[in-house]
Amino acid sequence: MGTRHSADPRMSLSSSASSSSTSLSCPDAVCDVVTVPTRHGLEAVDILRRGAGDEAVGPVLHDDDCGTLGFVVPPGTAAGWDVPGSTCTETDGRGLRLSPEPSVEGSDWLLPPGEADLATDPAVLRAALGEAARLIEAADNCR
Repeated sequence: MGTRHSADPRMSLSSSASSSSTSLSCPDAVCDVVTVPTRHGLEAVDILRRGAGDEAVGPVLHDDDCGTLGFVVPPGTAAGWDVPGSTCTETDGRGLRLSPEPSVEGSDWLLPPGEADLATDPAVLRAALGEAARLIEAADNCR
């Protein structure tokens, strides 16, 4: 899976750059979403939840087929996202609502809004995804 940038407002989890000044909120529900394969995403969630202080994880969606996870990140992240094996989608506030009931058909919240920070810091997510990839590779090489 390669890196893709998308402005698809429907934000399908199945098909679907950060600076330190990026706000970790999604004003008016305008967020971007980083999607990754489930195994990679679950490792990243574990890494983020074990982190301290500012390294908190925001809301995370999963699809009903358990194929992908979607991390809610601040708007503008998609413009500079370049992490291999992931996709960052701009939602422009359409197709994604930060409410307890997921707005994308065929999905559900792994970490719902209200139980998580407003958005995951893209730089922290990038680091967690890198660490997750290394952990998965090491585990696969032990077989």
